[in-house]
Amino acid sequence: MDGIPGPDEFRAKARNWLTGVAKERAAHQEWGRGDDSVAVFENWTEAEERAHTDRIRDWERTRYDQGWGAFGWPSEYGGRELPPYYEQLYRAEEDAFDVPRRTEIFPVTQQLVAPAIRIWGTEEQKRRWLRPMLRTDELACQLFSETEAGSDLAAVRTRAVREGDGWILRGHKIWTSGARVATWGVAVCRTDPEVPKHAGITVFLVRMDAPGVTVRPIRQMTGGASFNEVYLDDVFVPDTDRLGPVGEGWRVTLTVLAAERLDSGGLGLDNADRALDLARHLPRPLTGGEQQQAADLFVRALVQRLIGLRVTSALAAGREPGAEASVGKLHATATMRATTDLVQQLLGPLLAADKGEWGTFAWTEHLLGAPGYRIAGGSDEIQRNILAERVLRLPKERKGAGS
Repeated sequence: MDGIPGPDEFRAKARNWLTGVAKERAAHQEWGRGDDSVAVFENWTEAEERAHTDRIRDWERTRYDQGWGAFGWPSEYGGRELPPYYEQLYRAEEDAFDVPRRTEIFPVTQQLVAPAIRIWGTEEQKRRWLRPMLRTDELACQLFSETEAGSDLAAVRTRAVREGDGWILRGHKIWTSGARVATWGVAVCRTDPEVPKHAGITVFLVRMDAPGVTVRPIRQMTGGASFNEVYLDDVFVPDTDRLGPVGEGWRVTLTVLAAERLDSGGLGLDNADRALDLARHLPRPLTGGEQQQAADLFVRALVQRLIGLRVTSALAAGREPGAEASVGKLHATATMRATTDLVQQLLGPLLAADKGEWGTFAWTEHLLGAPGYRIAGGSDEIQRNILAERVLRLPKERKGAGS
């Protein structure tokens, strides 16, 4: 640990740097003023998404160029070789400042895709992609999910067929966040349909502006479109853009998924805090049942933060969290449901009718969006399977001959 600042010293230096480049955020937003959005998924137009992405990108470049990004990475990639949990220490300080809030594509690029390239990429691929992704000059989305595969990612049907010095990709991906602003897509493809499904997969990085790539936004119940479907129609990908060995794509994919679950433990905490503020500012006394619901949500949010600390502690000890990540994801979705339940109880009809009152109808975006996270990042059922198999050591369920 020689040369590595202690956590308190690091946080003090981070706070000092942030003070020089950003304005401090008010400790508590004045109730009834400012933005009352509690959207789980953004409802931007493409122009709004691009404009916000540009603002975040400018901030991420400032951080990276001044030595406040890529904390755990080697110096050759612009990093500081600090322990992994220093990222969380920095984020705790940054939360107190008025800086652009990262959208999903930024952690996907920096915390999911870049580490996978570091593990599986060739030296040439690392030189091409790592610095640009860590600095956010390049952004990457996940071309993983397919309608036919559901939660069984190994059942993907998008085909990659060898042709000359590259591959031809044909298929359809869905639920892709950030596809409209991404420069690259990480595509999970089937390269050998004759072998067991986990063995016939290969991963490619696909330019999102390549001929044959079509992005179509998916309209959400709330009216916006934060994720998309992506069509790959005879898209040529050079073999130099293949990530990992042919047929080893399942292992590459697991690298990305493990990082995704580690990043999901803080889901919904801001909205839980906002729901508790709603309870405090309700223009009537809370009923006994509402008090109980509010207390339950307070405890759930506290436990979720404690689970996040356990994940951080595992990282600090040099251990990749296993059960903690799945427990954190399950607890986060349960907290989001509890937030919805409390708000429905507190607002009643005000939640269903847009009367222009601050902090009322806006909650419909949480109500309609929160259930999506029971699927995103690994469904609740998948997380329970992981815990059953890896913690409780229960045997996998065997399907009957007729199933």
